[in-house]
Amino acid sequence: MPDLLDRMAPRVRELTAAVLARCVAEVPFYRDLPREVLEGEVSRSVTAVFGLMLRGLRDPGAVGAGELARLIEWSARRAEERVPLEAAVAAYLIGAQVWWGAVAEEAGPGELAEAGAGLLGCLRTAMPAVALAHQQALEDIRGEDKRVRRALLAALLGGRPYEGLAAAAGVELGQAHEVVCFAFARTPPPRLVQSALDAHAGTLVLADHAEGIALLPAGKPLPDLAAVVGGAPLLTAACAAEPGGIPAAAEEAREVMALVQRLGRPPGVYRFDDVLVEYQLARPGSGLARLAAKLDPLDAHPYLLETLRVFVSRGHNRRQSSLDLHVHRNTLDYRLHRVAMLTGLDLAVPAEARLLEAALTAYDLMPKR
Repeated sequence: MPDLLDRMAPRVRELTAAVLARCVAEVPFYRDLPREVLEGEVSRSVTAVFGLMLRGLRDPGAVGAGELARLIEWSARRAEERVPLEAAVAAYLIGAQVWWGAVAEEAGPGELAEAGAGLLGCLRTAMPAVALAHQQALEDIRGEDKRVRRALLAALLGGRPYEGLAAAAGVELGQAHEVVCFAFARTPPPRLVQSALDAHAGTLVLADHAEGIALLPAGKPLPDLAAVVGGAPLLTAACAAEPGGIPAAAEEAREVMALVQRLGRPPGVYRFDDVLVEYQLARPGSGLARLAAKLDPLDAHPYLLETLRVFVSRGHNRRQSSLDLHVHRNTLDYRLHRVAMLTGLDLAVPAEARLLEAALTAYDLMPKR
């Protein structure tokens, strides 16, 4: 179609301007770009694509390996400039619409069908390559971003210099953070947990999913990850007033997490103040073994140990304890009486009840016999 090619070639500059105007009007990403970028790099890219379309008028099979390589290079460059894929695709389709409108004006009766086939062939060849190249470049960028964020988190947790990594990651660390350790009964996909944390914080959260640790903005309630990911998390947290305090806060959070896991505590958010007594009981010394030995008489009666555990966990609520154990209230009272007879400690006596509760904690902390 040499005649149509000759009529379309002089219109490339006009059509490029029309594409830029529509992109600015219809695609928010392009609307926010500086004018020098639109009139420079973006304009040159549109003109280059129209050059491919012109060659398509000369030869419908003109989009070959060389042209595809150029398209892939342009698309990868757009991705490196953080152009969203949807914005890039929208620009290509706007260009195709503008091009086809001009072709319809210029083509004669015998040229329109062949020009349309050429345009569709060009799009069919170009768009998959463009989308794939863009996506691969974005994945490379995200991979590098993740690497930098992991390095930043490791530096913060290790008390090492972090300022350069924070700048590279685009992370603001001036505010206080809360160090959160998390564990799941059923491990969900890390991407799902990360999305939940990001949505809760309203920004990208630094997290190590292998270790189960994250930094969240302080002052906000911790997210209910169980509801989001369908798992059963245990969460522990410790506040850090500044980045320099993060290593100590992380160590505290890890210790609390280890403690609640050893004690078999139910899912929930645990802070240091929630386990102060248990933490102190867990310190090395002969007192722990002597406390645990108070329950030795119950070793031969595991159902009594279970009854004591439920009764203590329910705050001495007899009704709720009997429901949890699926026994009658009279049966519960009989079992508690047996606990008192065997151990010599009566739950009805406040001082002895406190000693029994401490003994139960010590029993759970001792290595299993």
